[in-house]
Amino acid sequence: MTEIIIEHLTVRYSDGAESLRDVSMEMKGNAINVLFGPAGGGKSTLLRTMNRLNDLADVSEVSGKILLNGVNILDSEVDVIDLRRRVGILFSRPIPLPLSIYENVCYGLRMAGIRKKSVLDEAVEWGLRMAVLWDEVNDRLNDPANSLSGGQQQRLCLARTLALRPEVVMLDEPTSALDPVSTARIESLLMELKQQFTIILAPHNTQQAARMADFAGFFLQGELIETGDSGIFTNPRDKRTQEYIEGRFG
Repeated sequence: MTEIIIEHLTVRYSDGAESLRDVSMEMKGNAINVLFGPAGGGKSTLLRTMNRLNDLADVSEVSGKILLNGVNILDSEVDVIDLRRRVGILFSRPIPLPLSIYENVCYGLRMAGIRKKSVLDEAVEWGLRMAVLWDEVNDRLNDPANSLSGGQQQRLCLARTLALRPEVVMLDEPTSALDPVSTARIESLLMELKQQFTIILAPHNTQQAARMADFAGFFLQGELIETGDSGIFTNPRDKRTQEYIEGRFG
């Protein structure tokens, strides 16, 4: 089971903005870990830091540790390419590549140097099945990815992530641009995927957070206010958490 422990993580941007301040938490393996709170709380920064995407941003300081199975993934000696295979990320809007459905799913594998067609075929089918998209597209794998609907494109991007067999799947507001039917399909899919993956979800509203959370952390202005199981949404310990859940701000 994947173990993720964050110890005293602080992230500051070069303009002086402090996005995360002394965040410490332990996430649950094979569960849906929800990060919720108003915009600007630091949720996306945490996801990007865990995937080392902040290496490409204008960041002046990153301190603390993120331990993935005991290894600090912020260490300069960590292979970032390998890390991004182990810790995949999906964003709010689907970003299919200007390629076929098949080539979208196997893109990461090709970048890793895998060329054997039987291996790619197996990975594509597995990824699409895991994303509950195989039955909808298996007879048109050579069609352009942008011919799919918005909900299908988001599941395609998820299949592209899953084809790499990651240990952790992170999703940053994955249904904010989708209709209710597509949203329900993604949520149902995540409930199934947690049996095989550790999932970290930053939802776009509190209702989705409450529906999906096995474990949750409330973020406010870069600070982790409190953590807990799904009971945090009905019986929060901190007044600020309660006021946010009740819609008094945010």
